Amino acid sequence: MLRSLLACLLVLMGSSHLQAQTNFYQGKTITIIAAAKAGDVYDLYPRLVAEFMPKHIPGNPNIIIQNVAGAAGLIGTNQVYNLAKPDGLTLGAIYPALYFEQLAKRSEVKFDWTKFIWIGSTVSSNSLMYMRADTPYKTIEDIRTATTPPKCGATGVTSSAFYMPKLLEDAIGTKFDVVSGYVAGSDIDLAVERGEVQCRAFTINAYFAREPFITWRKKNFVRVLYQTGSKPDPRLKDVPLFNELMDKYKTPENVRRLVKVVVAADEFGRPIVFPPGVPADRVKIIRDAFNKTINDPALLAEAERRRLDIDPATGEELDSLAKEVMTAPPDIVERVKKLIGM
Repeated sequence: MLRSLLACLLVLMGSSHLQAQTNFYQGKTITIIAAAKAGDVYDLYPRLVAEFMPKHIPGNPNIIIQNVAGAAGLIGTNQVYNLAKPDGLTLGAIYPALYFEQLAKRSEVKFDWTKFIWIGSTVSSNSLMYMRADTPYKTIEDIRTATTPPKCGATGVTSSAFYMPKLLEDAIGTKFDVVSGYVAGSDIDLAVERGEVQCRAFTINAYFAREPFITWRKKNFVRVLYQTGSKPDPRLKDVPLFNELMDKYKTPENVRRLVKVVVAADEFGRPIVFPPGVPADRVKIIRDAFNKTINDPALLAEAERRRLDIDPATGEELDSLAKEVMTAPPDIVERVKKLIGM
């Protein structure tokens, strides 16, 4: 009899907890602050998640996107960390390399990378560099031996458009003239079309996700000079891996350690976070919902239709990675500072 009463009590407690979860999100609106311009691929991924995630959250809340662009994601990320209430109703879709800024102790950084609550990432973000095809820079070797360095556009120092050309300089001896200050990646692409700059480093999934790159590839307007990652992307033919270039040009071990810390940003991908302080039960609800969403056949079909790659990471995996990169040794931290111009 006692066992039966205990079993009934546990069932009632579980039902009460589930009801409390449902009651919290029911009728609510969740805001995802996307630290990017509308239409940027850093914006397209959270919008995709926002379409399919409500049905996986008890209570089926609405989800809306608020764009806060600027400073390569720093403005929006600071807002998520400092201004968002830790009530489980505000998420951030942030840039993956902003930990560089914290490692370098920039005064503009108003967050602690390790204290974000990591929900998950939709895709890893290996990168490439495109170059206008009508320039004399046909290969990386052409850039190494050029008397005039090519101009690459960038937003801020924690965008791959800025740090990857700088990393190439350290690792294999190229020279680039990086022109920073563009608001978003699409502004850089327009500058390339106008001839203001000639190249841009950014993610492979963005290159295959949207215009103008679909048209550019058809017209052979640009060529790709390298790609990051442990294995070649099958869509990029005869494009060397960054690691292969380091082997070819005999990059020293201390620079390879720097590369490892920097390209960890690829693994963060397109992260979605909570600010610190969100109650653990709500974190679990949203993490579980994200994991279900990113494996939802309907989302996967829509992602394929929109040319958006899906290669997810869990919140737990990102949390572990965040702790790892933020414990980089002092010599690597000094190299990161130099890399981003400090």
